[in-house]
Amino acid sequence: QVQVVESGGGLVQAGGSLRLSCAASGSGFSINDMGWYRQAPGKQRELVATITRGGSTNYADSVKGRFTISRDSAKNTVYLQMNSLKPEDTAVYYCRTIATSGASFQYWGQGTQVTVSS
Repeated sequence: QVQVVESGGGLVQAGGSLRLSCAASGSGFSINDMGWYRQAPGKQRELVATITRGGSTNYADSVKGRFTISRDSAKNTVYLQMNSLKPEDTAVYYCRTIATSGASFQYWGQGTQVTVSS
């Protein structure tokens, strides 16, 4: 089993910044791709950004140029630096991890609330 724990959410004014962190841990697993997704009230969960073990990144168009995903593979930790935040960025942000132990499995964190006030 892999545990995924997010931190760093909160309330910020439009134009402000927040940094989210997500740590994955699990004995006998290799942590591969990691990423951030978000879900606003009444909407489906959507991809925000992903990063491979090798460091290749992918971003949603809506966050390109404002958000930066990075990882410390030695610590199995992924970060999301969010700048120039907008009210429409308000959502619960979830960390997703792909872990391998023979087969590959996906694990989700419990989510962290990000609220951007106008």
